[in-house]
Amino acid sequence: MKICAITMVYRDYWALGQWYAHFSQQLGAENLYVVSHGADPEMSRICPDASIITIPREDLSNFDNRRGDMLNAFQNGLNQVYDWVIRTDADELICLDPERYNGFSDFFRKQDASGLFALGLNLGEARDDPVLTNGQPVLRSRNSAVFTGNYSKAWAVRNRVGLKLHGVQLRPARVARFPFVMPRGAYLVHLKYANTAELAKSAQHRREVADQPGTGTPGPAWLNPGTDARRFFQQFEALPELPWEEAEPRAYADISTEPVREEQRGVVRARRDTPRIRTRLPDWFAGV
Repeated sequence: MKICAITMVYRDYWALGQWYAHFSQQLGAENLYVVSHGADPEMSRICPDASIITIPREDLSNFDNRRGDMLNAFQNGLNQVYDWVIRTDADELICLDPERYNGFSDFFRKQDASGLFALGLNLGEARDDPVLTNGQPVLRSRNSAVFTGNYSKAWAVRNRVGLKLHGVQLRPARVARFPFVMPRGAYLVHLKYANTAELAKSAQHRREVADQPGTGTPGPAWLNPGTDARRFFQQFEALPELPWEEAEPRAYADISTEPVREEQRGVVRARRDTPRIRTRLPDWFAGV
């Protein structure tokens, strides 16, 4: 079973370090591909044994669409060599429940679909959490999280299936019948809100991209990152915390059914308007 992981990044050094450490341990660094959006020697320092591909950064117009098309093409090329391609943003980690799976090879051997979704979690920095030191694994220092339909994304593909708008991209004729598969015990942990110091650093370049004219730019969370962060932490602190044993089955039941099927766009994705449920991650997350 040959598996690789790919991400695209610009200056998000802390998140990239977390991504590289996590997936190099799981897959081997030689199976990691980092698309650097602009020449940056820090990429090679942070990911010394990954393959670094540099693309120009002069034109940021139509950012999301152009980036998605390029990554889908690159991903399809990797699928000629690998059985499965994992694709996430640099601030997203895929964690597998060790009671269900003995690593990614075991996980993928049990799958029949061509595109897979994971139950999404926004990991948050709680008021009493310690400041993260450089290079410290985030899942050993943060364990308070909120389940989210928006980040219950498609993350692994084969057989020339693309990714778009947090879902799978298909020919319109395939949308109605494409299986929406979210295996139990697979989680996408979104790190954006897990390190408030790094969140503040990333605000400027997010605005730089979102300010570009035309369609295909990221949404309000990039255009107004400060407002987005304040809204998240207000909701985060206000939500009551449920034990994992109660919260996880409830979130899975809410998010894993009735996906959105957009035939015009050729997209199948999870519903975003799902209840937010706060919980504390079980100890095994710290060891993956």
